[in-house]
Amino acid sequence: MPDTPFTVRELDAFEYVDEGPRDAEVPPVVLLHGMLGDLSNWTTTIEALSNRGYRVLAPTIPVYDLPLGETSVPDLADFVRSFIERLELEQTVLTGNSLGGHIALLYALKYAEDVAALVLSGSSGIYEATLGTTTMRRQDREFIRERTEMTFYDPAHATEELVDEMLDIVNDRPRALRLIKIARSADEETVTEQLGTLPMPTLLIWGRDDVITPPDVAEEFRDRMPNAHLHFIDECGHAPMIEHPDQFNELTLQFLDELSERQNFPQS
Repeated sequence: MPDTPFTVRELDAFEYVDEGPRDAEVPPVVLLHGMLGDLSNWTTTIEALSNRGYRVLAPTIPVYDLPLGETSVPDLADFVRSFIERLELEQTVLTGNSLGGHIALLYALKYAEDVAALVLSGSSGIYEATLGTTTMRRQDREFIRERTEMTFYDPAHATEELVDEMLDIVNDRPRALRLIKIARSADEETVTEQLGTLPMPTLLIWGRDDVITPPDVAEEFRDRMPNAHLHFIDECGHAPMIEHPDQFNELTLQFLDELSERQNFPQS
């Protein structure tokens, strides 16, 4: 089970957190973590949003669990669709970091009427600098540490525990192969030319110092999406909800509150 203070539920093939009121008058917020992330990435966001009265769901994204031939970003978007349908949700607010943002975008392109709004942070889908997932040298701890540190502005966030997790992944052949397949799929499944067809309100929260999806990526998302607003967080890398959770959560809550006040959300 992921390391999270919340109850992790299991239903069929899905493992997820579900916090906040079920009778909220706005669509639930679905949090989608990145390729090397897990539910613990969202701990403070789950707490902040559910305490404000939003229902928050965070599924484990099965990056390493799908059959190798079905390991791609579109397959993960289909997984999220199955999760949402299984929980009998109608509209949702999809919130994704990195690969999670890319999954949210593919989902929104296919099911736009079911997406009330998007919150994207460090999303792939236009381009991203590689972490070297296709060339990681087995058991080379310093190489892996350097790649892990690229995720953050402050390298202190690349803890020994996180480096150990990365080391375990690259030394596990089935997981390493799936990681490579997802990375290649993310490069292939660009959405740049389709972004103009996504009308839903979209909040872009970006680290000013993101070297994986640099600021120009955020600006292109903003310029191409018809209803997108961009906020940069200074001294912040690729994972704002981890590195600056208070700012990330406050921006997200302000976005949700404003949409709710304007009654942009259909009643459930």
